[in-house]
Amino acid sequence: MKKLFDDVSNDCSKLVTKKYSTSFSLAVHMLSPKIRKDIYNIYAFVRFADEIVDSFHEYNKEELMAHFEKDYYSAKAQGISLNPILNSFQQTITRYQIPDEMVQAFLKSMKADLYKTEYSTKEEYDAYIYGSADVVGLMCLKVFVNGDDMLFDNLKEAAMRLGSAFQKVNFLRDLKDDFELLNRSYFPNIDLGKLDTASKNLIIKEIEDDFEYAFSNGVLKLPVEAKFGVYMAYRYYRRLLKKLHKIPSEKIMDTRIRISDPMKINLLARSYVKYKLNII
Repeated sequence: MKKLFDDVSNDCSKLVTKKYSTSFSLAVHMLSPKIRKDIYNIYAFVRFADEIVDSFHEYNKEELMAHFEKDYYSAKAQGISLNPILNSFQQTITRYQIPDEMVQAFLKSMKADLYKTEYSTKEEYDAYIYGSADVVGLMCLKVFVNGDDMLFDNLKEAAMRLGSAFQKVNFLRDLKDDFELLNRSYFPNIDLGKLDTASKNLIIKEIEDDFEYAFSNGVLKLPVEAKFGVYMAYRYYRRLLKKLHKIPSEKIMDTRIRISDPMKINLLARSYVKYKLNII
């Protein structure tokens, strides 16, 4: 009967992913069936922690985060949790021997969002992105390489750069909510209240550099089980960045960027053709 409970837990993580991100769900569906559930499990854990710090304003966020962290470590120690998201996540952590340092780094960045509103130095900014995004890419990479430590080491930097690029695109896309609703300013030495073209272009250039490195040194070298799904996520975020680039800096706070469903289908079709022709 434990298997039935574990199956239900995995299904819950899949449902969380689909409800919170149709785009990411589409990319995960392009992965091999052998690894999909573990990426769902990672996403659901990350999403719940993010929701605590970003959305649950009418509740005691510090207590919720403390309980979430404590319950995770209890689940990891016992090999089970009645919280299905934690139950499925701890199974993935154990199955792929994902180091606890990665989980701790992620939780540290999430807890920083409870009190820290401004990142004034590049060191602070890089540390936050490492915990909030880079290590999530590394967790997924652990699943993709399935125990091949040499391949993991070869792709590690690219996975981190791709995670960074995704996070920075999210920062730009969510600028209004982060700055006006949550009072957060992630980009160091940039006045988001008076974002000018030069500052915006500097941020975009940084993201483009991350994407280019990640694609050449990571996406193209991934195992076949993971390559197409990761490529789909890469193409989706590159398209978001392209749309963000076209928006004047003075209007970026007032514009919510999204990719339409027909465009997602178009991206999928074109990406699939490239994949089948071994262009990627």
